[in-house]
Amino acid sequence: MKTIRLIAPFIATFLLITFVALAMPKQRITIKGSDTMVILVQRWSELYPDKTNTEFQVTGGGSGTGIAALINGTTDICSSSRPIKKDEVAQLEKKFGYKGLEIRVAMDGLAVYVHKSNPVKQLTMAQIKDIFTGKVTNWKDVGGANKPILLYSRENNSGTYEFFKEHVLLKQDFASNAQHMAGTAALINAVSKDPNSIGFGGAAYAKNVKAVAVAKDASSKGVLPNDASIHSGEYPISRFLYFYLNQKPAGNVKKFIDWVISPAGQKIVTEVGYYPIKRK
Repeated sequence: MKTIRLIAPFIATFLLITFVALAMPKQRITIKGSDTMVILVQRWSELYPDKTNTEFQVTGGGSGTGIAALINGTTDICSSSRPIKKDEVAQLEKKFGYKGLEIRVAMDGLAVYVHKSNPVKQLTMAQIKDIFTGKVTNWKDVGGANKPILLYSRENNSGTYEFFKEHVLLKQDFASNAQHMAGTAALINAVSKDPNSIGFGGAAYAKNVKAVAVAKDASSKGVLPNDASIHSGEYPISRFLYFYLNQKPAGNVKKFIDWVISPAGQKIVTEVGYYPIKRK
């Protein structure tokens, strides 16, 4: 009986601590931005091991939309498939007194997709540029059938759109007949249904379509996006994927980011179809 009396206070204390822990509201971490990164970020949020006091809200909308939300203070983390711009950094500094924090969380190869039945297996960077700017409008001019080329692009608030325009089109405008899709999944779906179409997006999305090998120039060998070619820089359209913050990370946000860039978090990068950051 005496033993029961001694144990009872400890049991009561344990139950009280458990009740308080369960009753404490969870901190919601909001992550907004890149449509390219949505699948990866959702997977991170699902598999994050320390969710006792943390829940996640993950949305896309495009890298530009995410950076705007970061500047407005309506998201904790912005996911972006393009680097932040100087004027955006200036806006962050003006509002928060902080230039923002950039964290590289993964690598990606920007694939050029065609329909599976398309005989074209390789394109040079110049040919891709000529196709998407409207200089080349028929597949026969790049080794394909005598068929008109149907162009699919991303919307202009997309980091993928901006990266492609800057690094592939060399800042020239897209052809006026290019159809601009709201997300990579929608673009892939469109290309998969039309034998004469072409589009671009993250290599991880290349399902039900064919990624063509990309050559730097006419004298170079075409290269497909994979772990080795992206990390070596051999694949011509490689890029980093980023998290941006408007303040120094602390608390649960810091714990989450530390886990994302840890070996456990980077293993998920590979599982989803992207390429992990190789840190020394």
